[in-house]
Amino acid sequence: MASSLPGPCCYQGVKHAGVAKGSLSKIGDIEIYTVHPETPSDKGVLILTDIIGHRFINVQLIADQFAANGYTAMIPDLFHGDPVPLNRPGEFDMQAWRNGEYHPTGTAPLPENIDPIIDSCITELRTTLDCKKIGAVGYCFGAKYVVRHLQPERGEVDAGFLAHPSHVTEDELRGINGPLAIAAAETDRIFPAEKRHQSESILQETGKPYQISLFSGVAHGFAVRGDIQERAVRFAKETAFIQCLQWFGEYL
Repeated sequence: MASSLPGPCCYQGVKHAGVAKGSLSKIGDIEIYTVHPETPSDKGVLILTDIIGHRFINVQLIADQFAANGYTAMIPDLFHGDPVPLNRPGEFDMQAWRNGEYHPTGTAPLPENIDPIIDSCITELRTTLDCKKIGAVGYCFGAKYVVRHLQPERGEVDAGFLAHPSHVTEDELRGINGPLAIAAAETDRIFPAEKRHQSESILQETGKPYQISLFSGVAHGFAVRGDIQERAVRFAKETAFIQCLQWFGEYL
């Protein structure tokens, strides 16, 4: 793999303060959070979350920041109502969750269940919301699906951005058909230096535009769940967001 499977660090972190400006609605039976820029835009951002999910205030505030910068932003529920609570107390078996054993209907958070959600969101952005260009942002778990939907056979998003990715396979990364940027943490057992260097080699092979930024003094999850009272974390989080804006400004 170009990045390893999710682990406990994927649901640990700090809740941020703020009031979301967007709204919740549904595409079919999938709940989404959507926020619009003040001036109508033909560019959209699809945010694919970590396992804390679309109702997490931290990611909603990030969506609001994209809207403030001129993008229609959408966050879908990737987990059919079964995200992992932040800092989940008690015993928790990540593999059991991945197998759908915690979900009331046994629906597992696997590609066969998640890809159709993303397809529906992209269709909604392209048609109802009239987005001519779409950038996809993936945090941790969501990174895999940014890469999957940047594939030639799909061609659904125009550019991608990943922060501290998890569970991306080498073949998925090798198959991208568009520009991809990555923000990485210095301390990250899911995306350590070995995986980062391996990803760099694969991205060179693709011939597509790429960028990898490494932030010192921060750990996995910094771009969404980091403690922004810590100066290094706040700087890395804000700079990673600016990195994404610049990337989309160039390629969307």
